[in-house]
Amino acid sequence: MPILRTLRALAALLSVSLTTLPAALAQTREAGYRFSPVNQYDIPLMAAYWNPIIQYVSDKSGVKLSLKIARTSADTTAYVLTQEVEFVFTNHLFSPEREQLGWKVFGRRQVPPITGQIVVPEGSPITRLEQLKGQEVAFAGPEAFVIYKVPYAHLLNSGIDIKVVFGGNQNGALAQLFAGKVQAAGGNSQLIEGYAKREGKKFRVLWSSEPFNDLALMVSGKVPAKDAQAVADAFLGMHQDPVGREVLRQTAQTVGLPVEAYFIPATSADYAAYRRFYQSAPPQLR
Repeated sequence: MPILRTLRALAALLSVSLTTLPAALAQTREAGYRFSPVNQYDIPLMAAYWNPIIQYVSDKSGVKLSLKIARTSADTTAYVLTQEVEFVFTNHLFSPEREQLGWKVFGRRQVPPITGQIVVPEGSPITRLEQLKGQEVAFAGPEAFVIYKVPYAHLLNSGIDIKVVFGGNQNGALAQLFAGKVQAAGGNSQLIEGYAKREGKKFRVLWSSEPFNDLALMVSGKVPAKDAQAVADAFLGMHQDPVGREVLRQTAQTVGLPVEAYFIPATSADYAAYRRFYQSAPPQLR
């Protein structure tokens, strides 16, 4: 009766797999999910901004989130591409290839649209983009959309050949600029303004791009709908709760954002400008 014994063994194995599956999902939920925002600031400032927010969201939703960031924006995005995280705050996932990965937009911050910029210190002798030809220009990193891809695409399309230097994040690029190591820097208008407020610096903007919506809150398709909805509700309701409103006020003050920079609902349609960029971007930036 070897065949009968084999069938019984397979049935027993299937039974064990089915009965342990809910437990495995429960353990995953109990362990929590990882949240990776793009490195817009240096790591201490990133932690100071995001940790209070995700602690509030965890408490409010009953779904545990933990912050997972790497040293650079490119390294943090690598976590996303290798599916090591479940929630993100990013604008690195709107290329045609990455839109196939199954991430869903559910929110963004209530802030004015951002633009890519090329900036120099206010007192710099450089007043025109053409003067940057052959010069070193700092950017956050190869994954940075508004800070690198958008301004660098404009330089390439304008025939202005520069030497690209990566600073790891916006703060790193601007630190190199004010240390005199580079002649200009690519920037995100929102982050440039925040840096100017925090550090007391003044800039001359040589060029600004078309507007883009702020980064997107997104959830992986592998997160159960119940947990995804609970987290989304907690983010989007923060400004209506006195505790959440105070967290938003304090964290915005930390990084130089306006106090009304709370989270609002968003969909993929809000990121059409990103898709337009990829339709005509230089091949090396797609």
